[in-house]
Amino acid sequence: VQLQASGGGAVQNGGSLRLACAGSGMTFSLYEGGWYRQAPGKQRVLVARITSDGVANYADSVKGRFTISRDNAKATLYLQMNNLEPEDTAVYYCNLDWKSLSYWGRGTQVTVSS
Repeated sequence: VQLQASGGGAVQNGGSLRLACAGSGMTFSLYEGGWYRQAPGKQRVLVARITSDGVANYADSVKGRFTISRDNAKATLYLQMNNLEPEDTAVYYCNLDWKSLSYWGRGTQVTVSS
């Protein structure tokens, strides 16, 4: 099983980025997906999750700005991030869960400058 995250980068305040997490070696459609982030000196926290049926929920800090989605045919999880703020600066991790199985991708850095 592998999760390959991509799409991070550096943007200015108000900019946009789209993260992608491609899964392989699994039946992707069975899994709940999530994006988490970890800022320097802080714990990893939930940003957004999406069920296998496509029901999404978000941390209050990103509601209305971020959108999580999935393409089961491509075995890929996405996070569209709009109106980015310096407080969104962190390493972002994707996660897939199904029953007792849980997989994490390598983080991708997102840096937002003011």
